[in-house]
Amino acid sequence: MKERPKVIIVGGGFGGLNAAKSLKNTPVDILIIDRTNHHLFQPLLYEVATAALSPGEIAIPIREILRSQKNATVIMGDVVSIDKKNQLVILNNGDHFLFDYLIVASGSKHSYFGNNAWEPYAPGLKTIENAIDIRQRILLSFEKAERFSETHSDISKYLNFVIIGGGPTGVEMSGAIAAIAYKTMFKNFRKIKPENSNIFLIEAAPYILPVYPQRLSLRAKKDLEELGVVVIVGKKVTQITEEGVTVEDRFIPSINVIWAAGNQASPLLQTLDTPLDRQGRALVEKDLSIPDYPHIFIIGDAAHALDKKGVPLPGTATTAIQEAKYVAKIIKNFTSKESRPPFQYFDKGSMATIGKSRAVVSIGKIQFAGFFAWLTWCFIHIIYLIGFRNRFSVMMRWFYGFCTGGRGVRLIYRPIEEELKK
Repeated sequence: MKERPKVIIVGGGFGGLNAAKSLKNTPVDILIIDRTNHHLFQPLLYEVATAALSPGEIAIPIREILRSQKNATVIMGDVVSIDKKNQLVILNNGDHFLFDYLIVASGSKHSYFGNNAWEPYAPGLKTIENAIDIRQRILLSFEKAERFSETHSDISKYLNFVIIGGGPTGVEMSGAIAAIAYKTMFKNFRKIKPENSNIFLIEAAPYILPVYPQRLSLRAKKDLEELGVVVIVGKKVTQITEEGVTVEDRFIPSINVIWAAGNQASPLLQTLDTPLDRQGRALVEKDLSIPDYPHIFIIGDAAHALDKKGVPLPGTATTAIQEAKYVAKIIKNFTSKESRPPFQYFDKGSMATIGKSRAVVSIGKIQFAGFFAWLTWCFIHIIYLIGFRNRFSVMMRWFYGFCTGGRGVRLIYRPIEEELKK
């Protein structure tokens, strides 16, 4: 009996997971390899970081998702290199697996544009660990300010929050932190006034949400300012230390700095010995394969793919999902290189929430903002969440937050005495 083709998928994010699901009932054997055991709904990761949701509400075990898919196997492992000539995927412990088809959906990590020394002081937001760490930092800052309010003449570094990067993540983080400081914590402290916190959003471009239509960018800026966020545009961060952030000629004291300014593809792609762009993404062909290797596909944040106009596709969940389904169809039909139609991206629009009842939405020529945009944002995110339990739980959390302004996951796990020594 002829052995079935082996498909290895590196990464269990939107791209990898949808590729696996799309190959259900296909006569292939699928192996999904991921560093973690769970699929993470990254668009809501900022809500974990700001105490609105718990990690279990936006993550679900990959094995649970694929429990009924008999041709799919899942293992936890860190893929460190790919031998494309011998068709091998190699893990950090030396284990290796042979493939007939390979789908690399390894995602991306935050990039500090050559200033990696900033990372300890300005964590990014890509994983559950990142989100929990940021949540601890935020909550502990209020605790430190309360503790030191009578013994320290200046506690501003505890009540200043600096978000670097005015894309959707930065905008959403800024609005959420404003909600914590000005609403949630309002009655929780006696010696300090959390509403006196200062939230700064810094963007080097002339506008926040720079890839959005200018009208929506200006609306988002206005909404953030009404929430109490200081929006600084057209200026670059020149230094970050444990004391704070320098923005050109201005210093902002803060121990709460969050990096949302840039992404870098996984270094795994370097082992493919294929052309990469400045962000480390693989330059893929029209069928999302790499040159001379039609059985190796790169999708999602790891791929530098172009639309019909020659513009790089955005690194969004919808892009990864569409690419995954396209590649799965090629594998399902065992389509030869010459017979493959080029991948065509369908732009479903973009959206970002700014805070309670505030959001901006752009779908083609349709642009709107405000309460209806916020409802649209909520609906779309609930639809894309995996699992009924997660959808129901998140809806209930949002309803509670909408009615009360409360955030129910304000738990601190670190010993306070250790934090006070820092």
